[in-house]
Amino acid sequence: MKPARGFTLIEIMVALAVVAITLVAGLQATGALTRQAQRQTDQWLAQLCAENELTRLRLIRQLPGIGNSTVACEQAGQRMQVQLVVSPTPNPNFRRIDAVVEGDVEGRTVRLLSISTVQGRF
Repeated sequence: MKPARGFTLIEIMVALAVVAITLVAGLQATGALTRQAQRQTDQWLAQLCAENELTRLRLIRQLPGIGNSTVACEQAGQRMQVQLVVSPTPNPNFRRIDAVVEGDVEGRTVRLLSISTVQGRF
C-alpha cells in the first residue's frame, strides 16, 4: 500500500479559514487607520479656522464685546462653523474667548475642536 500524498479537505479548509480571519483583521485595521487619518485632518483644519478667528479678534485691537457669534469657515473645501463665545472675567481688562468649531462628518454635524483663550485690552 502506498502512503497518501497531499492534504486532506479538512486541512485545506482550516488553512483557508486562518487566511480569511487574517485578511478580515487586516481590513479592519486599515479601515481604522483611514478613519483616524481623516479625523486628524478634520481637526487640523478646524484648528486653522479657530486660530484664524482668534487672530482676527486680536488684530482688531479692541476688547471684543461680550456675547455669542457664529462665523463660517472653509478650509480645503470643507465648510465649518466657528462659534465664538466672549465672556467677562473678574478683571474688566480681560475677556475669555471660547472658539468651538463644528463640521460635517459623515452626514452629521459634530464638534471638531474647542479652544479657549484670554484677550486683554490693548
